This record gives sequence, structure tokens and C-alpha cells, in this order.
Amino acid sequence: MLLAGLERLCGNKEDAIKLSETMNRIGKLAGKETVCVLTNMDEPLGKSVGNNLEVIEAIKALKGDMEEDIKAVVLELGSYMIKLVGLGDDINENKQKILENIQNGKAYDKFKELVKNQGGDVSYLEDVNKFEKAKFIIPVISDKDGYVEKINAREVGVISGFLGAGRVRKEDNIDESVGIVLCKKVSNEVKVGDVLCYVHANNEKLGNEAVDKLKETYKISKEKIEEPKAIIGIVK
Repeated sequence: MLLAGLERLCGNKEDAIKLSETMNRIGKLAGKETVCVLTNMDEPLGKSVGNNLEVIEAIKALKGDMEEDIKAVVLELGSYMIKLVGLGDDINENKQKILENIQNGKAYDKFKELVKNQGGDVSYLEDVNKFEKAKFIIPVISDKDGYVEKINAREVGVISGFLGAGRVRKEDNIDESVGIVLCKKVSNEVKVGDVLCYVHANNEKLGNEAVDKLKETYKISKEKIEEPKAIIGIVK
């Protein structure tokens, strides 16, 4: 049994470790080897937030164009999945197997096969330009020099939902084309005039409001910031 992202659920690393230890005990009682992977959820994983935008990023990742934090999480989770099903005990070797299957196209081909078997239109995987795009793509411009110290992941999700990418009420419709694409993440240097991110909106007023909210979500520091690790702990 494999669990990930527990820090987001718990809010801090210490509570995530406690929950992981509890889940491990449950796994042992059920006779299942259990591994908990603690991932850093202080900022969004990857650069895209929103339905179509995230799918496009996932497709590109399967073709080898993968953000480093996504790669770290994919390799860590995947390597332990291989180990837990008895197909390889060496985590580093398992990571290399995953990379090879991404680089040789087998991962992408398998995803196409899965989509096709479920009645999906694989032409969208072959040409991501077919996905519906938002009417307005609005840049969020930095008014400070420095380094990105913090991006509030929860607030980014809330703002994306505000644009229509999620539901406030269960009867709300989801707009698959809207969302946010990050250009600058934690530790990145920024200068006045740089684009921090882009808002994808179908309502210009909501889009401009989202721009203002995102400016408040980014915290810029004068001090150089260390790049955060995507994987912050393994509990087994």
C-alpha cells in the first residue's frame, strides 16, 4: 500500500509523520507492506492548475517534457510501487526503469492505450492544441525584484476555483479551459516586469480579479531562497 501527499492533508511535516506511522500500523495489521511518501505541498506541483491545463502538462510529461518537481514525485512513487508489487527491490534501479520507459515512449503509448480502451479520443493526446482554450490569458506581473519565497498552494487552488476550474457549490459547472500557469516558483529570481504566472479566464472581470489575488499570493524576498525539495520524507 502506497500513500503520498500527506503533508497537505495534515498541514505540517510532524503531523504527516504521525499519520504515516498510524497508516503503516494499519497496513501491518492487514498484512500489507505500507510506504508513505511525504511530498512538499507548500506550492503547486508542476506549473499548471486547472483541468485542461493539467491534462496537457501530464501529456507533455509522458512525452519527456516534465517539470523537475513532477519528475521527483513520479519517480519516487513509481519506484516504490514497483517494489511493493515484487518487481524490483532496488529503488534507484526502479527509477531508472521508469525514466527509460518515459524516454522510449512506452509510458505515453500505454496511456494512449488506456484512453482508447475507455472510449476516449486519443487525437487530443497526439495534438494538445485540440483542447479548448480560455478566451483571456492575462499575465500577472511582478512589481518587485528578488526571489520567490512562497506561493500559497491553497490560495492558488481557491483562485483557480474562483475562475471556474472547480465547484463552490455541487451544482456549479466546471469550466475545463480556465486556470493558472505558473512561470515563477519558489526560489526563482524575479525582476520588476517579469511574468509570475498567467491567468486563463473566460470572464475578463474575474480574470483581472484573479490577477490581483495572485499578486498577494506570491511572497517575494530580497534574500536568495533555497529551492525546496519535492520529497521531504519516506515513512515505512
